[in-house]
Amino acid sequence: MTNFQRSQALIEFALVSPVLLLLLFGIVDIGRAIFYYDTLNHAAREGARVAVRASNQLPTNNDVLTAVTGQMQGVPVTAPCPQGPVTSATPPANSAWLFITEPAPPSTVETSPPPNAPGGEYSATAQGSCSAVNPAGGNQQLQVTLRFNLVLITPIVAQATADHIVITAAAVFRTEY
Repeated sequence: MTNFQRSQALIEFALVSPVLLLLLFGIVDIGRAIFYYDTLNHAAREGARVAVRASNQLPTNNDVLTAVTGQMQGVPVTAPCPQGPVTSATPPANSAWLFITEPAPPSTVETSPPPNAPGGEYSATAQGSCSAVNPAGGNQQLQVTLRFNLVLITPIVAQATADHIVITAAAVFRTEY
């Protein structure tokens, strides 16, 4: 192999390698997005299952948050306004927000919402930008919603998506109490 042929191969590799690396990291990002989509759906179902169960001690928002956090290993999950409204704001990078609301929750604060909290919650007035806590009961429906902000690792694609992709998962179950 002559020096000319080696140089030609090096130049060809230099031209093709960015495309190959972009494809490789793109495949990794797609895999991460599918993983988080599936994990979020599973965590929302598990949170809803905990929120509606009947037992000696009725569940609370903290019980639901604990169940969801247990499913979302390594992902910080917080409940900024557990009873909503479900905001269109973006959670912090690679973290999730939890909401426990009535099905089809509104996007504005409700001072007298329909039953939309696990049965162990006590009634309270609306505080600031959050809806009032109104315990569910009597076989009411509850919706557990998770919003997750996925930040991609592929630089070009991350810039094209404004450094985030918000994945939302929700589960609706009827209370057993």
